[in-house]
Amino acid sequence: MNDAPGRCPLTYNPLGSGEPLYSAAGLRRLSRTLTHLDPLSFTAAGLVQEAAARADRMSIGGVQPKVNAVLRPAEGRFEVVTVGGRWILKPDNPAYPEVPANEDLAMRLASAASVETADHALVYARGDDDPDAPGALVYAVRRFDRVGRGDKLALEDFGQLLGLDRETKYDASMERAAAAVEAFCTFPAVEKVELFRRTLVAFLTGNEDMHLKNLAVLTGRDGLRRLSPAYDLVASAAVLRDPQELALPIAGKRSNLRREHLVDYYGRERLGLTERVVESVLADIADVGPAWNDLIDRCFLSDAIRDRLRETISERRRRLGLVGPTAR
Repeated sequence: MNDAPGRCPLTYNPLGSGEPLYSAAGLRRLSRTLTHLDPLSFTAAGLVQEAAARADRMSIGGVQPKVNAVLRPAEGRFEVVTVGGRWILKPDNPAYPEVPANEDLAMRLASAASVETADHALVYARGDDDPDAPGALVYAVRRFDRVGRGDKLALEDFGQLLGLDRETKYDASMERAAAAVEAFCTFPAVEKVELFRRTLVAFLTGNEDMHLKNLAVLTGRDGLRRLSPAYDLVASAAVLRDPQELALPIAGKRSNLRREHLVDYYGRERLGLTERVVESVLADIADVGPAWNDLIDRCFLSDAIRDRLRETISERRRRLGLVGPTAR
């Protein structure tokens, strides 16, 4: 594992003097008043068990083990709770290696490409042998459907909007995702640009699990309905060898996708984006190569998975005919 002692998992930057686990800058990303953060009160394995024990009492679902938590800045710790959590903690899943580091990086890659993402972080679980020592990394994501002193914003994933459940979350297409944006977003012309950007980033980074439950519409306090910040992004192609390249097909295709399908058909024809908008999005993504290289270099994934991710990005950039800096 490329856990690189001496680097902050919140920023990927080197730790300074007197910064044993996290940098001061990284802690401020979690809370402006946070000055230190202890390892979680559970080991990674303990969190998996805790997630299973609380599963029937929590409102968060999905395949990956997860628990609700609140951040206590004055005490410098996360507290696992059953209800009222503002954060979701996801420990490593034994079936899929390095998921926390993978999801954190995938979210950073998307953000670098101008995709709006949920606030997220990598934090240390408790050590297996020493409760005061850091153990495995755990992925933490802030809930964007909770605001103020407990107000809950309406969040509806595309499966709900289209009348499909978790068992049928793959039984649709990116065309139906576009129809959901047109039917349920206040300003669909704006949100279709974001959907196009997310689709390209998912394809390039090997996120082959962007199904209907991983896309959602959020209703803000202003009553406007827009795409929620991106969440549950994983560069799955770097870990799993799967013939499909997108979870939801475009023009009936889940694999062997090329520019003619993703850009010419989906962007220009189905989403109806203007030439200027399409070229602007493509230019943004073409130019993000150096930033992606830097993030991959400094992330907490193993060398083998980082290398496969670079290969995926380079090969798929060529298929899209993108110019500019590419992944090494």
